[in-house]
Amino acid sequence: MKSELLQQVRVIDPVSSTDRVADVLVVDGLIQALQETIADYSTNTQVRNCRGLVLGPGLVDLYSHSGEPGFEERETWRSLIDAATAGGFTRLHVLPDTMPALDNLSVVSRLQQELAAATVKVKFWAALTVGVKGQQMTELAELVAESNVVGFADGRAIENLALLRRLLEYIKPINKPVALWACDAQLAGNGVMREGTQSIRFGLSGNPAIAETAALAAILEVVAAIGTPVHIMRISTARGVELIQAAKAQGLPITASTTWMHLLLDTQAVKSYNPSLRLEPPLGNTSDVQALRQGVRSGIIDAIAVDHTPYTYEEKTVAFAEAPAGAIGLELALPLLWQNLVETGELSAVELWRSLSTCPSQCLQQNPSAISPDTSAEMVLFDPHQVWQLQVHTLKSLSSNTPWLGQTLQGRVVQTWYKN
Repeated sequence: MKSELLQQVRVIDPVSSTDRVADVLVVDGLIQALQETIADYSTNTQVRNCRGLVLGPGLVDLYSHSGEPGFEERETWRSLIDAATAGGFTRLHVLPDTMPALDNLSVVSRLQQELAAATVKVKFWAALTVGVKGQQMTELAELVAESNVVGFADGRAIENLALLRRLLEYIKPINKPVALWACDAQLAGNGVMREGTQSIRFGLSGNPAIAETAALAAILEVVAAIGTPVHIMRISTARGVELIQAAKAQGLPITASTTWMHLLLDTQAVKSYNPSLRLEPPLGNTSDVQALRQGVRSGIIDAIAVDHTPYTYEEKTVAFAEAPAGAIGLELALPLLWQNLVETGELSAVELWRSLSTCPSQCLQQNPSAISPDTSAEMVLFDPHQVWQLQVHTLKSLSSNTPWLGQTLQGRVVQTWYKN
């Protein structure tokens, strides 16, 4: 029997909206007690002084990318799971853009068996469409009936609205989450950063905000007509937040997320021309960042996703405009969000943890983990004061495409608890 007593740890529980200092007794993966002070425990209990540390429910990432299968030089399942654990994530949801793609039963079933005993709960988004241009539906009913997919998402935009309508009509009785990215490729053109004064100043082709908002307005109209619940991925504009707010006020069955880097950086950061800042959607203007932060505070934006996208050094070490879009983030999201949003007072600790754990679970129709007696210990212990150097050798991920590489960070996960 393994017994641990975490003494005087700061317990953040977004389920009960509490933030307090307490003792927590964990026995064989179960939270046995949570009290102001615990004096009654067995002699073989490991007692740990946790003053100054933060204990919260395990983090939940809504969507990220794997390298394996097909691109193991970017990321393997082992390195992806290690990176998630190092970042405090206990649940990981992988997009289907692997090689082969997660668009058929045999691939999904095989991966589920391989990862059944992982130290992180890994689930898969099954592809909505098949083919290079995604013009056909996958065998949606078969994937749901014979596998345990979390839901359906391509991770790319579905611009054929007639196909989108058929997909939502077909999925409605299946009752599985659907995640859509609002992006009009024709409006985006060859833009590599958000269109505006900064894109002109930096000499980079601009991607206008309407590439997101025009597509989003169309998706919302289809959702209003069909009534299928939908999760909107990667909101990155102030106008996008307004459209989500209006749609929720009208009672549309939607949830929404932004990604962690869009809460921290704006177009000004692109002046470094760091290829790891080449993202899809691109970083927003200052007004976009402020609107996204307010959206998270108010709950208009339900969740923060990582959208971890690994690329090799060779793939990313090119000119900014030629770099593939994406950056890693599983190991970095919590410390950087904590230091830049919680320590500055822009978000409370409960608000941040809720958007990284409870709300992502709810978006996926899962029961969120909580820190309370007689519940499974799905938790993360975080030291907001630990200072460390972000170097290639300090990362668990095989890839290091992040603009923070080489910098000194504050805040690091000490331990995670997850019982498969």
